[in-house]
Amino acid sequence: MSDKKTKFKIAGLPKAQGLYNPVNEHDACGVGMVLDIKNRASFDIVEKGLAMLCNLEHRGAVGADPKAGDGSGLLIQIPHKFLDKKVSKNFSLPKPGNYAVGVMFIPDNSSDDKKIKKLVEDVCEKEGFNILGWRLCPTYTDELGWSVLPSTPIVYQLFIERPDTEKSQDNFERKLYILRRCIEKAVLEISDQIKEGFYIPSFSSRTILYKGMVLADQVGGLGEKLGFYEDLTDNDIESSFALIHQRFSTNTFPTWSLSQPFRMLCHNGEINTVRGNINWMNARQKNLASPAFSEKDLNKLWPIIEEGQSDTASFDNALELLVQGGYSIAEAMLIMVPEAWQNNDIMDKKLKSFYEYHAPIMEPWDGPANIAFTDGKQIGALLDRNGLRPARYLITDDDKVIFASEMGLIPVDESKVKSKWRLEPGKMLLIDLEKGAMVNDQEIKEFVANKRPWKKLLDLNQLNIDEIPSSEDNFKSKFSIKDLQKAFGYTQEDEKFLINPMIASGMEATGSMGTDTPIAPLSLKNKPLFTYFKQKFAQVTNPPIDPIREEMVMSVNNYIGPRPNVLNLDQEEVSKFIKIDTPILNEKDANKIKGLSKENNSFMSSTEIDITFNSKKENIKTVIKKVCKKAENEINDGKTIIILTDKYISEEKIPIPSLLVTSKVHQ
Repeated sequence: MSDKKTKFKIAGLPKAQGLYNPVNEHDACGVGMVLDIKNRASFDIVEKGLAMLCNLEHRGAVGADPKAGDGSGLLIQIPHKFLDKKVSKNFSLPKPGNYAVGVMFIPDNSSDDKKIKKLVEDVCEKEGFNILGWRLCPTYTDELGWSVLPSTPIVYQLFIERPDTEKSQDNFERKLYILRRCIEKAVLEISDQIKEGFYIPSFSSRTILYKGMVLADQVGGLGEKLGFYEDLTDNDIESSFALIHQRFSTNTFPTWSLSQPFRMLCHNGEINTVRGNINWMNARQKNLASPAFSEKDLNKLWPIIEEGQSDTASFDNALELLVQGGYSIAEAMLIMVPEAWQNNDIMDKKLKSFYEYHAPIMEPWDGPANIAFTDGKQIGALLDRNGLRPARYLITDDDKVIFASEMGLIPVDESKVKSKWRLEPGKMLLIDLEKGAMVNDQEIKEFVANKRPWKKLLDLNQLNIDEIPSSEDNFKSKFSIKDLQKAFGYTQEDEKFLINPMIASGMEATGSMGTDTPIAPLSLKNKPLFTYFKQKFAQVTNPPIDPIREEMVMSVNNYIGPRPNVLNLDQEEVSKFIKIDTPILNEKDANKIKGLSKENNSFMSSTEIDITFNSKKENIKTVIKKVCKKAENEINDGKTIIILTDKYISEEKIPIPSLLVTSKVHQ
């Protein structure tokens, strides 16, 4: 096993050892929210949220320790009246919106406590923030399980004053985002023990988070039973919404930091594409620029997504970047979780152009997903394109909305119910709290569809592979098909049972027999490098996709060329890329791309790098380094597409496995 997997440790999880790696954890859970459309804050909303959470207990999990769960939480507005009352003896709070509250989990150790608080204060001072004071959030631990107590943190609330230079609350929120990342990175440089126990659940002037590795009825209590957070029993803790989550971690160790909600959302489902999403986000570092952030501030944010988080935590980090970068939260959610647009012939053409324009800018965070989200200004929920997670809601005549993974979580007088329905695949439920109004799915999509001339921008940036003229290049190998198959590790079995049926029918062959072939690492035969890797997929009971009956929600489009800047909201710069309808290029299309050059007045230029080598005279590591260096030089010389080719094999030269060298060049 590679030593690289041990370079990080997920808080609360065992270290990678043997065949176990904490990276391979998955989860599935229950979500809900209750809110007042007119943005009227009350303790009743908080109470209802806690009641819903308690009644979602069956969606959580309990292990050998009957008082230990996978985590639960509650995201609400900052309760100004309550907090002002609690801190008035030590310091006074400005008006709502002019201060922020940072919730911090700090390891339960007196020396670490002081060290971390001093470090946080130093970072705040360096970033130009004035600290109003600290509050120790009272917690009740008697009801926690024996397995939870050792990792239970001290919960602090840090109060930060809004600087005079930040004229708008949105700018203040953006600065708080940068401040939080600076604090997190500063703490990472301390000892591992402190690093693993420290976490900032929320840091905002609009919202505050109460969560932990506790059972649903332990968050705020139930009846006379006290909860972990004593705050949540006070009648002065008021909010116009409550976002709740009960976590069920499938084959996962629960942790305090991975409990939900997160800072902007909670999620039931799995993001199956999470590894690719994280990799693409990391790849954006060089071309990310925004008028909302200075270059210096942007550098403070990296990495946008820390290694070792859950799929939902990673999604939350990416969403946070888009929202702080200037997108509305509704628009950001549509870009990250697009509905099925490609094969939808009745969709509005402007909306279709919106989705198509953003497809190469932000790869979809794909997988079964029921997501409730808020930035404190808007609150809503979205179902993924497949709609494989339950999501129901109702609206009452006194302007209350109850949304959850299921109905019946709290009693509702049926005579007061104005409407009830389920969230449909790809549809969004949205409430604008600032305007005190519901925004239906059609209105949301009409707004984004007409925000900019997406079709015009699409035509400026995108070129279909069919529109590129054919190239004269027609490379012919001197070897026969059989010789080439041998050289690249194909077997008669591959040809007979896999390739031929696909050529004949266009479908993958099916069979009723199992396979007793040893997996590649345990095989005595030399196998192609590809056979050592499998698709990383959520290990839960998702039904298999039917590519015929579910063609509407499937897409195999790919894009070749520079990825546009995701934070360029003005959309003025042109970033050309090629659209292909399949991830597999045939010979003719590959030659088209190979023929692109500036001399032919092409908008892009390509270059070819040979990845074959003489194994008797050259070392594969050295050759790969040379390929990487050459690719880098070609890009610096203005080339936009690098073609790594293994066509030049001969009696003396063998190919480097394309998966290996492509990965290295990409990284």
